[in-house]
Amino acid sequence: MYFHLYLTDSCNLFCQYCRGKIFDTPELKRDDIFIDESIPADITWNFNDLYRFLSADPDAVLTFIGGEPTLRPDLICRIMEEAPVSRFMIQTNGTLLHRFSPDIINRFETILISIDGDEKTTDDGRGKGTYRRVMENISHILANGFKNELIARMTVTERTNIRDAVRYLANNPDYSFSSIHWQMDANFWNDYSLRSFGTWARESYIPGLQLLIQDWVNIIKETGKVPKWYPFIDPVEDLLRGQKTRLRCGSGYANYTILTDGNIAPCPIMIGMKDFYAGSITSSRPDTLSVIPVKGRCETCDILDFCGGRCLYSAIMRPWPKEGADLVYLTVRTLYDAITGILPEIQELIKSGSLTIEDFAHEKFNGCEIIP
Repeated sequence: MYFHLYLTDSCNLFCQYCRGKIFDTPELKRDDIFIDESIPADITWNFNDLYRFLSADPDAVLTFIGGEPTLRPDLICRIMEEAPVSRFMIQTNGTLLHRFSPDIINRFETILISIDGDEKTTDDGRGKGTYRRVMENISHILANGFKNELIARMTVTERTNIRDAVRYLANNPDYSFSSIHWQMDANFWNDYSLRSFGTWARESYIPGLQLLIQDWVNIIKETGKVPKWYPFIDPVEDLLRGQKTRLRCGSGYANYTILTDGNIAPCPIMIGMKDFYAGSITSSRPDTLSVIPVKGRCETCDILDFCGGRCLYSAIMRPWPKEGADLVYLTVRTLYDAITGILPEIQELIKSGSLTIEDFAHEKFNGCEIIP
């Protein structure tokens, strides 16, 4: 089982699509869903309870998240030394990795770094100087021996040219990410009326996505290697293997979030949604956690076996009106059409011996939502 461990709600950045929205976005209220707003900002659970819970899963994978988890190096170092877990990951804005010794950093199987493309795009969303700080920290950990997976985890908004941003991160002069994921800032906040999402989706994102997937195929043909661009590689592997999917991020059945009070949510953004909690570290075992399925319109969608539902939180909270949700669906449908469109080329490369299905293997449930 995969577990996100929420260490703190504090953060050293003020990103426009995260904390920057708190003060200018109408509150999302649902009369039928209770949100507990008393969740502590920092951990209140007992370490022994955490370790006892994790010890019941011999294959537990622990991913540190926040807020910004690197603000609590004391907790990260202690847990990595004491927890009965052999595999660790971290989702971070990447600006404070220099705080950790190589012994700690090099134990992470995966580090997911929040970065949105080139310097201007990243700094516009995350604050001036953020891109350079991230690159300095990446240089630091690489110089100290980090050799595991480093994922560029992009937030995509109306300021993003998706093709340019991904291609830049895959070929940038400071550090080229082979592993890239992007998540659209869409249908998470009560902000649809404040956005120009529809125009951007139709005129920029969708045509950019269609070009980008051909770029991906061309790289495969030219190099014989499959870049880990997660919105492409994960669905393609399943299609090649003839596998249907559940929610691709694993939330609510393979990937859970341990909150600061010890309760266990199905998803990192479902903080305080007590009606959907799957258990707690004091009273549950990993194998007894409740399964939280995706409900609503996703259940009858004709590409559910491909998508898996996109987002459990969005399916429950429905923060955007139907018009906005339909636009998000259009982007997913475009991804489906683009991937099924290039599948024959991939199958031909496998048939000719240029590739194998194993070339598409990758870590599942590592914090990449997969469906943007």
